[in-house]
Amino acid sequence: MTLSRRNFLHRTATGAGATALLQFPLSSKLFASPEPARMQQPNGAIQIDSNENPYGPLPSAMKAMQQTLSRANRYPDFGYSDLVSRIATWNNVKEDQVLLGIGSSEMLRILPQAYCGPGKNLVLASPTFEFIGNFARAMGAEVRKVPLTSSYAHDLDAMLQRVDANTGVIYVCNANNPTGSITPADDIAAFLNKAPSTAVVAIDEAYHHFSIGMPGYRSFMEAAGDRVVVLRTFSKIYGMAGMRLGYGVASAATIRKMAEYRMPININVVAAAGGVASLEDDNAMKFASQRNATDRAEFIKQAESRKLNVIPSYANFLMVKTGKPAKDVIAGFKSKGVLIGRPFPPMLDWIRVSLGLPDEMKTFWSAWDSLQA
Repeated sequence: MTLSRRNFLHRTATGAGATALLQFPLSSKLFASPEPARMQQPNGAIQIDSNENPYGPLPSAMKAMQQTLSRANRYPDFGYSDLVSRIATWNNVKEDQVLLGIGSSEMLRILPQAYCGPGKNLVLASPTFEFIGNFARAMGAEVRKVPLTSSYAHDLDAMLQRVDANTGVIYVCNANNPTGSITPADDIAAFLNKAPSTAVVAIDEAYHHFSIGMPGYRSFMEAAGDRVVVLRTFSKIYGMAGMRLGYGVASAATIRKMAEYRMPININVVAAAGGVASLEDDNAMKFASQRNATDRAEFIKQAESRKLNVIPSYANFLMVKTGKPAKDVIAGFKSKGVLIGRPFPPMLDWIRVSLGLPDEMKTFWSAWDSLQA
């Protein structure tokens, strides 16, 4: 059952550890700053289709990347070691527990290569982020999909029932893409205690920074080990989707096994510099998270005023029930110059809308209203 905004906000206000996000200090500088220019599509369409951060990289990261362009003729060295060190410190792990990737997407390719293949299988939710399933299938592995629960959480008990001695990887995307929903942390903890030691559990925390402090959510970085791999990316909160930078954290032994399948020189010097600067600018990250929370609340307000059914989101996008075929709604928005997410089976009368700049969201709602006329 989809949660109403009122019920969701009540749970948020009364849940344990109630939203640290809402405790971030509001800054007049944050909201008074001019919105950054954004490269438009050739046809001028607004892009709110790929869960990107429309505000771009943190200013400090942008400066660091610009300054690093002069080293673009050199292969990375400093960038790797310094970035790995910063990531390890940030996550309270050892450096040999960190593996850098070309976005977290490279981790999603490496895991099936390392642990799946003909005769093996991968278990994941449906719908969820499909990359790892696509890569597993390409490796000749069976992909076993398990529907989400009625509250759009991973059905972990049902997933366990699909796990057997040939399961190489179990994938848990939290917060989940495309629904924006979470699987409660206590449920994941219990699941990890039950999961067989023969399978790797990959916990994708791409939207971690948008979920911090919200009821029911916590990271599983502390559980990273031989059979638990936690994935993170700089694409979302840090606004670096185009730079392709991510990482995985596990035990040193698991990281060594995964490293056998990565590109030998996979991270460019500019992305590495942006990653280091981003991790050193905690205040800017918190402001970015608060700004997303504000934009998300405004979206829910607008949706509620139109009596729309929206899945409460822990991310920077929302899933909206349209009552019409998603492909037709998507085409309608495209005709208005607004690009939204593609269809996500089996939720074929829902659309996924990424949060854009405030003016872009005004255009979205104007297009929505005109399409209902």
